[in-house]
Amino acid sequence: MLSTRDRPARPTLAQLRAVAQPPEVRSRKNAEHWTAQLYLRHISIYTTVLLVRTRISANGVTGLMILSGWCIAAALLLPGIWGAILALFFSQLQMYLDCCDGEVARWRGTQGPKGVFLDKVGHYTTEGLVAFALGARAVGHLSLVHAAPGVAYPYLLGGAVLCSLVLLNKALNDMVHVARAFNGLDKLPDSAEATGIPSGFLAKLKRAARFVPFHRIFHSVEMPSSRLLRPW
Repeated sequence: MLSTRDRPARPTLAQLRAVAQPPEVRSRKNAEHWTAQLYLRHISIYTTVLLVRTRISANGVTGLMILSGWCIAAALLLPGIWGAILALFFSQLQMYLDCCDGEVARWRGTQGPKGVFLDKVGHYTTEGLVAFALGARAVGHLSLVHAAPGVAYPYLLGGAVLCSLVLLNKALNDMVHVARAFNGLDKLPDSAEATGIPSGFLAKLKRAARFVPFHRIFHSVEMPSSRLLRPW
């Protein structure tokens, strides 16, 4: 593998794949979303090969990812099916750019805590805003604001509660890494062996959850998609 100093300014796709999409990245259990494994990683490299030829930094790409994530929530506030379609488009764009920023960072050797922080900001704010926007969208869709203002509050409250649960779920996952870091332990590997529950009630519950994947709504790319499946 080429060292950072020896990497060309205009790499070939093969050179870029070897550095930006190594097996340890493609095989991550949690950091790699199923859409990345299915198709996004197959096409993100074509944008990354263009990005590394420009002056934009990996953090700059992350900034675009954050903006596209906020656009998901904004699109959900638009009435009708076009708002949902736009939300679905921006959710795919966010995940696409989320692949590209890491690939740019790995090629240039610029991975660091700032990039991780910005990535967390992007996902926390996006998934919290999308959850709340779904509650606000329900109010607009049912025309409850003018007809019966009191009836609209449960939908807004439901969106706020879902937003809180989504953020709590993400925070609990990160608390594991924080607790380990505070006690001088190494980072927990992102693999099935390291994060799996071998036996017991929780292991059975986790296996059962695979057949009812309700946990997927906690991700921004899932929530707008599920909204498209509901009647208008």
